[in-house]
Amino acid sequence: MNDIRRTILWVIFGFSMVLLWDKWQLHNGNKATFFPTAAPVAAPAPAGTASASAGAASVPSSTNASAPATASAQGAAAVPGQPAPTAAPATRERVQVTTDVYRLTFDSEGGSLTHAELLKHADIGDKSGKNFLLLDESANRVYVAQTGLIGGAFPTHKTLMTAVAGPRELKDGQDELSIRFESPEQGGVKLVKTWTVKRGAYDIAVKHEVVNTGTAPVSPELYLQLVRDGNKPPGESSFYSTFTGPAVYTEAKKYQKVEFKDIEAGKVDIQKDSTNGYVAMVQHYFATAWLLGNDIPRNLFMRKVDTNLYSVGMITQLGAIAPGASKTVDARLFAGPQVEKTLEALSPGLELVKDYGWLTILSKPLYWLLDQLHKILGNWGWAIVALVLLLKIAFYWLNAKAYASMAKMKAINPKIMEMRERLKDKPQQMQQEMMRIYREEKVNPMGGCFPIMIQIPVFIALYWVLLSSVEMRNAPWILWIHDLSAPDPFFILPLLMTVSSLLQTALNPAPPDPLQAKMMWFMPLIFSVMFFFFPAGLVLYWLTNNILSIAQQWLINTRMGVPPQFNLPKFK
Repeated sequence: MNDIRRTILWVIFGFSMVLLWDKWQLHNGNKATFFPTAAPVAAPAPAGTASASAGAASVPSSTNASAPATASAQGAAAVPGQPAPTAAPATRERVQVTTDVYRLTFDSEGGSLTHAELLKHADIGDKSGKNFLLLDESANRVYVAQTGLIGGAFPTHKTLMTAVAGPRELKDGQDELSIRFESPEQGGVKLVKTWTVKRGAYDIAVKHEVVNTGTAPVSPELYLQLVRDGNKPPGESSFYSTFTGPAVYTEAKKYQKVEFKDIEAGKVDIQKDSTNGYVAMVQHYFATAWLLGNDIPRNLFMRKVDTNLYSVGMITQLGAIAPGASKTVDARLFAGPQVEKTLEALSPGLELVKDYGWLTILSKPLYWLLDQLHKILGNWGWAIVALVLLLKIAFYWLNAKAYASMAKMKAINPKIMEMRERLKDKPQQMQQEMMRIYREEKVNPMGGCFPIMIQIPVFIALYWVLLSSVEMRNAPWILWIHDLSAPDPFFILPLLMTVSSLLQTALNPAPPDPLQAKMMWFMPLIFSVMFFFFPAGLVLYWLTNNILSIAQQWLINTRMGVPPQFNLPKFK
């Protein structure tokens, strides 16, 4: 048993050292040794070059359609096997639209959304009042939403369109605002794209009207895609891992997220044909997603577009459109924070972009309880404290058994130590004598571990709730804590957490094995180093848990007649 414990402790210690070394390398500006980050994004190619632009994505070909190839930023997409589109004017227009929650920029090239600034969410740790930028197209960063037609020389996201004049700001008393783009005729087809934003909403309605202006029937297909670089979001902490990348959802296969490196390696295994679901780009706290109504057949895809550029999207067939006729497809683009109630109301399964992993079944009720406590207390920091308190109450009897077992172990510890010293040259007899003492004193050496192990999944689930909840961004607690999602600027909470962890170790019975005893003191120090870079909300939760555990352990020891005492380390 001691060998097993020792092995587990060394594995944990070794893995911790690997993580710390990796983060130290990043901190000093070096490349990570074990977990390398994504390469920088390629800047858009200048006009007139043959290289592909950062914003021009290739759409996979589907049945009866050829995909537009990647083209330069200022040119129209070329369609293999089709005549070149009519030349469009060289000028492009950027259309800016402002609502109560958005500042959006649309590019008349394709009528694409290339900039989404969230006015209700500040940049993390930014004191200048700068808003959070979700979508962007610049030399350093690419993240855009595009749509277009395939199946012929039809308008794509590279076609220069005309922005119809109209209001560009949502005024007081207005509930919605529309922005309309009209393409020139290409391949006998005209595409009219209308974006409609609503007050207080992070979902944007996008209506695609496809008009057959030719003399023969056409069967175009509509694609909707999200294109972004493979880098982590700016300001993302390297001391905890959150997912950044594409995801799809269907009723058959549920939520599937795919790493950029798997797209690079051609290891994409998603359901490609469906009549429901969505495609999304996910990052810490925020997401974008294309939504179509149910019962509309669609083909889902993920692919690499260019150097460090990736796309996720869907293609839907429009069927035959007779000359002079038109067909309309309504879609929605979600681009905003991962607020569970909002996501649940928009589309089935959309709330899963707020990813709790395999502990979702525990995390969702914990988030609900945290939200209810916030409604009562009005402060997310105090809601965290109250939630940990309720969990400690719920697990009180399990903890009581664990601490009672530890108290018994502490009471017989002098007898164990004396016996080990006396029989140190007779290991087999020492083991037999130890088991005899445990049997006579009715002590189970594992009795303190099992009740605590049962609670570990609950507290890990709570960890993911606090790490994933956008409500923690820029949420103050008290005094110097102005943002529960950012590290404590003065490291006061991590220092208190370290002290509480060491105090808790000192109150536990010292392991008979000297090596184990040393490890029990090193581990709190090692993990405390990582907590110096963790969000303040996570450190607050851990500190509260430690303080309540110490109080309960002290109370139980006193009731059992085992005076609490501190077992200080002996490093000889």
